Amino acid sequence: MKPDSQFTPVISLSGKRLTKDVPDRHMAPPMGGAILRDALPDAPFDAAATGFVLACLPDSKDPVMWIQDRMSRRENGRLYGAALRHFGFNGNILRVEVSHPRDVLWAMEEGASCAGLSAVVGEIHGAPEVLSFTATKRLALRAESSGVPLWLIRSGDHGALSAARERWRLRSRPSGGNRYNAQAPGMPIWEADLFRARGRAPSVWMASYDRAAGRPADRLGLFPGPGDGTLAADHHPASHATGG
Repeated sequence: MKPDSQFTPVISLSGKRLTKDVPDRHMAPPMGGAILRDALPDAPFDAAATGFVLACLPDSKDPVMWIQDRMSRRENGRLYGAALRHFGFNGNILRVEVSHPRDVLWAMEEGASCAGLSAVVGEIHGAPEVLSFTATKRLALRAESSGVPLWLIRSGDHGALSAARERWRLRSRPSGGNRYNAQAPGMPIWEADLFRARGRAPSVWMASYDRAAGRPADRLGLFPGPGDGTLAADHHPASHATGG
């Protein structure tokens, strides 16, 4: 399979260590561990889930298998190899395109059995019948037994049942500033909502990618998100509270 450019490296953070501790809600959870994780985009055509998953993949030169069904390709597009270097990607992508969600699940199971892969990412659109709790349980058990981490990007799915050990809901936020042009976008910022986790406290973080970080494990920054959001505007006169 020919790569789509000379820049098909891949990237980022921690090793394959399964961490069992429960962090404080203001502490970012470690991203290591060979488990199944769900990534749910909050809105159609939002690339937050793709960017977040890219930044969370193991720092390894072993290839990553990336599988998409037809509807995911139409909504999310294909990975663009030349842009992956902006996420510090150091490996290679084995891109697999299939038509039906059941083929994504089959390819993910087969990929998880291959010790030569550093991770497997599958994209399935919606909540098809084949993507049942039993199917995700099979993937979760396969990841944990083989030591190959799995990510499942579920666009158009607002939270159907899943056996994933972590479930993330991702949405794009206004980007950071651009040092060269105040009118141009800077590095992407995502809101990362860990709404279900096994052995970890759910919480919300703001996530950003720092390609200038010295270590691959430091390139994805997670910091506490806003607490209760913005206050609703009060359009009532204040005289009743002051005795006026």
